Amino acid sequence: MNIRRRAGAWAFLAPVLLYLLLFYAYPLVRNVELSLRDYTVRSFVHGDAPFAGLANYAAVLADATFWPALGHTIVFTVVSLVFQFGIGLALAVFFHRHFPLSATLRALFLVPWLLPLIVSASTWSWMLNSDSGVVNALLGWFGAGPVNWLTSPDWALWSVTLANIWIGVPFNLVVLYSGLQAISPDLHEAAALDGATGAQRFWRVTFPLLRPVSAITLLLGLVYTLKVFDIIWIMTKGGPSGASTTFATWSYRLGFGNLVPAFGPGAAVGNLLILTALVFGLLYIRRQHTP
Repeated sequence: MNIRRRAGAWAFLAPVLLYLLLFYAYPLVRNVELSLRDYTVRSFVHGDAPFAGLANYAAVLADATFWPALGHTIVFTVVSLVFQFGIGLALAVFFHRHFPLSATLRALFLVPWLLPLIVSASTWSWMLNSDSGVVNALLGWFGAGPVNWLTSPDWALWSVTLANIWIGVPFNLVVLYSGLQAISPDLHEAAALDGATGAQRFWRVTFPLLRPVSAITLLLGLVYTLKVFDIIWIMTKGGPSGASTTFATWSYRLGFGNLVPAFGPGAAVGNLLILTALVFGLLYIRRQHTP
C-alpha cells in the first residue's frame, strides 16, 4: 500500500518536475555552460566551442560598460522598488477604507499590470516623445520648454524608471491590500481606545504586522526589476550612449544585438543577474528563519 501511495505521489509530481527540468534547470545549466566557453556563431551551431574558464567573466568585469551598467541597474532597481512600494502601500491603505466605488477604482488601478509590456512601453514612448508627446505638450501649457525624455543622457534612465514604477504599483497594491485585510480590526480598536492617533496606529500596529507581506513584496519586486528588459529596450534600447543600459539590456546586446554575437560574455552578464537575485533570495529566507 505504501508503495502504491508513493507511486501515486510521484505520478502527480512528475509533470511539475518535468516542467522545472525543461524550462528552468536546463536553461540555467546551459547558460552557465555558455559563459564558460568561447562560443562563436559557428561553434554555437556545431557545438565545438573551446573551454574558456572564467575568461568571459574577466572580460565582462574589465569592459568599460560594466560599472555604468551596474550603476544604472542599482538606480533603476532601488528607485523603482521605493516608489512602487510606497505608492502601493499608500493606495492599499486608502482603499482599505471601503468607500463607495472603492472596488471599481481598485480594479482600474490593475490595468497597467494587466496590459502587455510592449503596449505599456510603447504608450510611454509616445507620451514622452520629444516632438509630439503629451507630456511635453502639458509642460508647454505651463510655459516650460520641451524635455528630451528618451534622447537625453540626463533623462533617459529616469524616463524608463518612471514607466517601470507605473507598471509595478498595481502588484504592490494588490499584495499589500491583501495583507491589510488579514489584520484584525480589533487591534486598531484597542489602540484607538488607548489613545493612539491614526499615524501611531499605522506605524505601531499596521506596519509591523505587514512586515512579512512587505518582505515578500519587496523580494519579488527586486527579482522582477533586476531582469526588466522589455520596457527599457522598447523605450530607449539602453541609450542614448548607454545612459539607460542595465545588465539585462547589456546581456541581450552582447548575445543578440551585434553583427558578431558575444554569446559567452552575454551569458556571463546574465549569470551575474541570476546570482544577484539568488543572493537576495537566500538572505530573505535566512531572515525568515531567524528567531
